[in-house]
Amino acid sequence: MSSKSTLWLTALTATAALCAATAMADEPRPRTVSVTGQSEVAAEPDMARVSLGVDSRKPTMADARAEVTATVDRVLALCRELKIDPKYVNATRLQVQPEYRWNEKDSKRVLLGYAVTRQVDIELRDLEKLGTLLEKAVDAGVNQVGDPVLDSTRRKEIERQAMTKAVEDARLNAETLATAAGVKLGTVRTLNGNASQPGVPMYRAKAMMAADVAGAPPEETYQAGEMKFSAVVNAVSVDLAKS
Repeated sequence: MSSKSTLWLTALTATAALCAATAMADEPRPRTVSVTGQSEVAAEPDMARVSLGVDSRKPTMADARAEVTATVDRVLALCRELKIDPKYVNATRLQVQPEYRWNEKDSKRVLLGYAVTRQVDIELRDLEKLGTLLEKAVDAGVNQVGDPVLDSTRRKEIERQAMTKAVEDARLNAETLATAAGVKLGTVRTLNGNASQPGVPMYRAKAMMAADVAGAPPEETYQAGEMKFSAVVNAVSVDLAKS
């Protein structure tokens, strides 16, 4: 192909591209309605994740480990007593740490002993047993009790309910805007959203030191809060025409 033909073809291609770009620029940009939908679904927790820790400090590692092991054995026996499925009990976390002090006179470290820590993680599927589990675990020698993390076995289902309600809220918001502006809504161009994790409710103690509950059984001294699952949806819809 001659250089003259090449130049002609290049000029023709550039002209076609320029015409296409001009045509696109002349086309009116579609009018859109952008809205946000929100929702919240309340649910009662039906499970709890409990972390029970045992910490022992002794001059020898053997003594510290023996004390921790004895306590963990009592906790595992308690889980069996409460008929907690073994697959929901994890007692594999173990940490051993030597402890020293600095001797200024000799400018060296002196071994004081050993700290042995073991943790038992329990997924409790019966919240009525939570008070008993916590109280008896402390009686068994547990000296580190984390705040129970409440959850629902229906989490996914509830999150989808929240998302569905958020989409409905977004649709109503879009219709309200379109009606006020005197336009009609078209199809949805984009839709995105997410369900947020609920705030972990406190597993509240019912004034355990108060006289009116003195001597009450452990299962009656704790009360679960309510979980709230929220969702937010952002939607963009095409505005078709004037009403």
